[in-house]
Amino acid sequence: MSVDKQALLAEEQKLRRLRRAMDIAATLLWQVDLTLEEAQDVVNHAKHTALQLFPDKEETFDLIYGSRFRRILVEKYHLQ
Repeated sequence: MSVDKQALLAEEQKLRRLRRAMDIAATLLWQVDLTLEEAQDVVNHAKHTALQLFPDKEETFDLIYGSRFRRILVEKYHLQ
């Protein structure tokens, strides 16, 4: 297998892991009875996981997943 193909497969695997981790975090936020502090811990853990997979992509996380998690927290916990 060529190096390019291996790199592409590794990147795809990281993306699948990221997507799965973010989906699990969103599901936990919606479906589990958590305190606001616990919910924020879930978001922080999700961000930590994302940054382990993709270092230096904090801004991208905030744009894509941060807004998704903020929306969930606002709706579930009636935040402003």
